[in-house]
Amino acid sequence: MKLQHFAIAFLFLATSSLTAQKKSITLEDIWKDGTFRMERLDRLHSMQNGKEYAVQNFDRETRVGTVDIYDYKSGDKVRTAVSTTDIDGLDYFISYEFGPKEEQVLLSTKLQSIFRRSTLGEYYVYNTLSRKLTKVSDDLIQEPTFSPDGTKIAYGKDNDLYIFEIATGNVERVSYDGKKNEIINGITDWVYEEEFAFVRAFDWSADGKHLAYIRFDERDVPEFSMDVYGKDLYQTQTVFKYPKAGEANAKVTLHVHKVGQEGVRQANNATVDLGTGEGYYIPRIEWSKDPNILAVQTLNRHQDILQLSFYDTTTNTSKVVMTDKDDAYVDVTDNLTFLEDNSFIWTSEQDGFNHIYHYDKTGKLKNQVTSGNWEVTDYYGYDEKTNRVFYQSVENGSINRGVYAVKLDGKKKQALATEAGTNSADFSADFTYFINSYSSTTIPWRFTLNSAKDGKEIKTIKDNQELKKQYNEYEVSPREFFEIEVNNATLNAYMIKPADFDASKKYPVFMTQYSGPGSQSVANTWGGSNDYWFQMLAQEGYIIVCVDPRGTGLKGRDFKKMTQKELGKYEVEDQISAAQELGKRDYIDADRIGIWGWSYGGFMASNCLFQGADTFSMAIAVAPVTSWRFYDTIYTERYMQTPQENPSGYDENSPVSHVDKLKGDFLLVHGSSDDNVHVQNTMVLIEALVQANKQFDWAIYPDKNHGIYGGNTRLHLYNKMTDFIKEKL
Repeated sequence: MKLQHFAIAFLFLATSSLTAQKKSITLEDIWKDGTFRMERLDRLHSMQNGKEYAVQNFDRETRVGTVDIYDYKSGDKVRTAVSTTDIDGLDYFISYEFGPKEEQVLLSTKLQSIFRRSTLGEYYVYNTLSRKLTKVSDDLIQEPTFSPDGTKIAYGKDNDLYIFEIATGNVERVSYDGKKNEIINGITDWVYEEEFAFVRAFDWSADGKHLAYIRFDERDVPEFSMDVYGKDLYQTQTVFKYPKAGEANAKVTLHVHKVGQEGVRQANNATVDLGTGEGYYIPRIEWSKDPNILAVQTLNRHQDILQLSFYDTTTNTSKVVMTDKDDAYVDVTDNLTFLEDNSFIWTSEQDGFNHIYHYDKTGKLKNQVTSGNWEVTDYYGYDEKTNRVFYQSVENGSINRGVYAVKLDGKKKQALATEAGTNSADFSADFTYFINSYSSTTIPWRFTLNSAKDGKEIKTIKDNQELKKQYNEYEVSPREFFEIEVNNATLNAYMIKPADFDASKKYPVFMTQYSGPGSQSVANTWGGSNDYWFQMLAQEGYIIVCVDPRGTGLKGRDFKKMTQKELGKYEVEDQISAAQELGKRDYIDADRIGIWGWSYGGFMASNCLFQGADTFSMAIAVAPVTSWRFYDTIYTERYMQTPQENPSGYDENSPVSHVDKLKGDFLLVHGSSDDNVHVQNTMVLIEALVQANKQFDWAIYPDKNHGIYGGNTRLHLYNKMTDFIKEKL
């Protein structure tokens, strides 16, 4: 026994000596100096021959941008498709997209961000054979997209749609009534962009003869305005349509334009009668393999009934072919895939877990392709030659991701990449190869070429070993995964302890979380900037803990959707209970437990401090929702229905309703130009705290959006939060 104690003491002294030689992570390392910059495969594109792939590169020394083509098997660069040194009149480009025949490349410059996903930009078509550069428009445009034969480009400009003919330069106008804050043609409004996650609301038919698009009439949608302070004597205002929960949404209609027949005032644009009865939102449109059949997805306002309809251009009629229902809500995805016979693949939670289904062209179920008490997390595609479906799932544990293949009939499943951690595949066009992106908590992103036949690794493309080597020079601690049992639920969690952790001491705990519906924070993957910050805090003697409560994802439909109509109730109960359980551990100081979060996580951090006043001693809330009455229709009503239908769900779980319970230290942060979670949320909470005579700290970052970044902004914010933690926890 004495020898054992001596050995342990010697090991501890040796470890402490080694630890003392390590560097300490600083906020400048994370947010200013780019110390932990990672190598990636930027804008990976599989060439149609299935043997090659393209990647966008930029040489920092020569300032030359290129699109380089690599051979899958050898990994060698075989040619350069685009180089700014070869293009007169184009010094740089930001992104690229190959045309259908891969002889032309669409290059973007001068991109200007609008909202989270939308941009305006200047675009050029570069012919890699003739080396001719053609400007698409003299104006800044949105979402330019090649026609199937590569001769035309459709794009949005000033809320209308246009078609540009590359060879002649002729422009065909598709719509005429676009007007800011009134009518939008072919480009989504704010709430569709944010919550249905798409901007391009138009699509070419397979033969290029028709262009389908969604028209948004947002004249009845209430306006929201934000002051922009800038540097001038007077501030300006940004005014845009933003439907808050329970308010009017844009009225959406679907139209089909016959290409080449411009007509007058959209006279040739057929208005599609969907005939769904339940249609309220149109979250997806996509042409099938049949050039006359347009697939349209519609949702009712509660988002618990999703219908898939086929519109036939030859008869101008629609038919509902499939309906997906749920007692809570139905998720919208991009997984609809048409096979050559116009049968289609679909994903659904109808059996309690997200799985893949195969339907015939009439919407009749042929078979369920995957099944089991686990979730399909990504659908990669279907290979007609081998009759295999490729997908990602959590079959190897809910904090991990694996890549799999299975026959269309659900048989002969193969595990292609299942090393513990996160595997994500990008398949070649002919499904011969896939590039696997892999990381874990201890291994930074590694990119390997694998055989799609059996998953066998052929070669390493990039492995970020330099980052790993550099990271190991710092004082870092492992992320320890565990499960915690609270409120009759088993929750995933992780813990980061100080490198010199001593179980005989007591440590303060800083809890991080997001907790939003279907989200996951506890994952076996390489961390980002916040994870480096957590390591820095661990260096300072804090234990970091993250818990995914009920309502988060990848543990089945019932676990995820049990928070329906009560956002913030069960998640808060779980975070409080988890903190109380942690406080029972000998090495944790139960009087010094703090919590933080951003956006939904800020909503949670506020609620946890107020409602768990005897459990949490401090909290930081960044850009929080403070009442779901202030947030948008699509997201909020998906989980809460409308405030008119569910007033108690909105009000009883709002931090504003619990300010009187505040005992600990509270830091509240927001950007004044947050178009997503409006600063109104923070102002209303501030006023409630003031009237409750509760002291707290707060900061407003002028003209910063939901991400609160730009220049030294992130460095300043994280310095502020770090100082607050050191002072209050």
